[in-house]
Amino acid sequence: QVQLVESGGGLVQAGDSLRLSCAASMGTFSVNTMGWFRQAPGKEREFVAAISWNGGRTYYADSVKGRFTISRDNAKDPVYLQMNNLKPEDTAVYYCALDRRAWREYSSNPEVTDFAYWGRGTQVTVSS
Repeated sequence: QVQLVESGGGLVQAGDSLRLSCAASMGTFSVNTMGWFRQAPGKEREFVAAISWNGGRTYYADSVKGRFTISRDNAKDPVYLQMNNLKPEDTAVYYCALDRRAWREYSSNPEVTDFAYWGRGTQVTVSS
């Protein structure tokens, strides 16, 4: 059974940093892709970043490129999302998600439906 638990959210000011963590128990899915998504009030859930099972490959949404960094050491370690220079528009509930498939090269942002397992989310609020 797969369980994903996010932590690290909070209330910060514009320009501050936060690091989100996703602790995962993955059962037999040792080769997988992990991702972070976010959902602001009244908006659809959107892709933020993805990482391969060993951390060797990453992909980012244009809106966070250069400010956010996704990382992990291997398939069984937590997945982190380091968020720097936060902006009020980054305010959202952030979700960790698991795609049971191995890494594939993205030509566009992954879809919510690409990820089969989800955490419950952690709130990030950035004040101006």
